[in-house]
Amino acid sequence: MAKTKFIELPGCDLILIIYEDRSVLAIDKPRGWMLVPDSWRKTNWNLQTAIDSSIRADDFWARSRNLTYLRHVHRLDADTSGVMLFAKSEGAMRAMGDMFESRRMEKTYLAVVAGAPKATEWVCDLPIGPDPEKFGKMKVDRGEEGKEAETYFRVLTGNERFTLIEASPLTGRTHQIRLHLAESGSPIMCDEIYGRVEKGFRLGLRAVRLAYKDTFTRRPVNIVAPAENFLKEFGFKLGPELQSAKWVRPRFVPKEEKGQGGKPPLPQDKK
Repeated sequence: MAKTKFIELPGCDLILIIYEDRSVLAIDKPRGWMLVPDSWRKTNWNLQTAIDSSIRADDFWARSRNLTYLRHVHRLDADTSGVMLFAKSEGAMRAMGDMFESRRMEKTYLAVVAGAPKATEWVCDLPIGPDPEKFGKMKVDRGEEGKEAETYFRVLTGNERFTLIEASPLTGRTHQIRLHLAESGSPIMCDEIYGRVEKGFRLGLRAVRLAYKDTFTRRPVNIVAPAENFLKEFGFKLGPELQSAKWVRPRFVPKEEKGQGGKPPLPQDKK
């Protein structure tokens, strides 16, 4: 039976499958879908629940794969689009979950900010914890509730209004990239929590890459989501300077570029 290249769920556009093997399936998650609804009003946009229901209904996309289990390994915010990884079995779920927990999963995002950041490359390692004054919001917390967080940033290009930034989070805290960019003085475009909303735009954050060594086959896996439409929204073109090869490989910082502690300096520290 031929497999479909999409997940078809009732009442929504087709969801593109961008990678699949015997253990996992990766989709290009559209904006709007959430993994953990923040209120009872939005439970109809719970992606995991919708997928579970579709599998139980024996819909063709699932039946063509003999799927009985498909569980998200990590999370993306509702308004963040891009690479979303699912495990096809409990064994794969444990293996892939351990890969995220042990930081053996390389993650790359594209972020759009207004204006130009203070530096072209930096790392933010401010600890993150929940904001007790606002449900669903995170804050910098150097106390007991704060958890270690680290994100590397690199400017890719810019136009008259925006700057395109490559973000590589080492850890996986809630809203990590969004908060770290806001604390660096460059909140993500249309971030209603840590920045401001501007009419005509949507959240300027997209997960474009996951890379890892397969636990079972030991082969390298590199999953890349298309970026053309996302870039077009903010006036960028996928020209030679933005070919996918620019962000499908980790960029290691030479020793002479590193600041104290072996990391690039924070924007406010770079003169």
